[in-house]
Amino acid sequence: MKYKLLGRSGLKVSELCLGTMGFGTEANWGADKRTSFEIMDAFANAGGNFIDTANIYKLGTSEKIIGEYISNDDRDFFVLATKYTLLDNRTNPNASGNNRKNMMRSVEESLKRLQTDFIDVLYLHIWDDITPIDEVLRGLDDLIRQGKVNYAAISDTPAWVVAKGNTLAELMGWSQFIALQVEYSLLQRTPERELIPMAKHFGMTVTPWAPLAGGALTGKYLRGDKGRIKPESNRLNDNSMRITKEVVAIADELGVSPGHVALQWTRQQGFSSIPIVGATKLSQLEDNLQSVDLVLNEEHLRRLDETSVIPLGFPGDFFKEEAVRINSFGGFYDRVEKRN
Repeated sequence: MKYKLLGRSGLKVSELCLGTMGFGTEANWGADKRTSFEIMDAFANAGGNFIDTANIYKLGTSEKIIGEYISNDDRDFFVLATKYTLLDNRTNPNASGNNRKNMMRSVEESLKRLQTDFIDVLYLHIWDDITPIDEVLRGLDDLIRQGKVNYAAISDTPAWVVAKGNTLAELMGWSQFIALQVEYSLLQRTPERELIPMAKHFGMTVTPWAPLAGGALTGKYLRGDKGRIKPESNRLNDNSMRITKEVVAIADELGVSPGHVALQWTRQQGFSSIPIVGATKLSQLEDNLQSVDLVLNEEHLRRLDETSVIPLGFPGDFFKEEAVRINSFGGFYDRVEKRN
């Protein structure tokens, strides 16, 4: 794999990020330690250095497995990203949320499970709609100054909150968010309304989670493999099936797997994007790794865009309408000038 800069930083990360939410066998699903090690071996051998986890993943088992895998000799090669926010202690009312107390407590616990002295990228996992954003940014900046965290990032948060936070951080001289993690795929394009334009403005890298829509875009549901998905899931509706069929058709034309097409689409959208590829089987990762060799042409991108397009709502669609009108007037004035 090639390496990219993460947001407006000098941090070099692989063009795919390994998602480890499935490392551990709690709740009767996921990869055991041996399989998790095999997956991380394959990822590292392919040049992958960017690993994503969270304090809540498999109740901490994901972080523990990663900590056992990464030796002191390898620590500086890997870029470890973890998250805080979600509940991991039911006896403490402050063991969840974005507040400073939970942030500090969660980071200390993650450091122990990861068996490391520092976290490369710490995400706020999900916005709690309670904690002031200045409390979050000041706490993250303190952790960075202490050397326990290198970079701050944010996930699953409204665009206006992130924008306010980065603007405040710039004003106060605090560390800014360099990455934004959101659900983004051909079946989930709503971040294009506000979140992705905001990320582009601030130079943030987008790290899409579920870029394969939980496997839907691999075509497995078309083949009748419903697995653990709920029947009412929007990944099983007629629109999702129609989009997936187009992905499969393009994959067949190119002689690649549908997952390659879906992953590469997220990387060719005109902004810095590093999709998170989760795996509980070695074969899943091996297939996903091959997507970096694919380049979709303009025709493929057009077909995928047209079949999955969403209304941007106001003001996005209004801007498009106004752009058409302005261009029309421009063409009219060009004709007038030429005639004169």
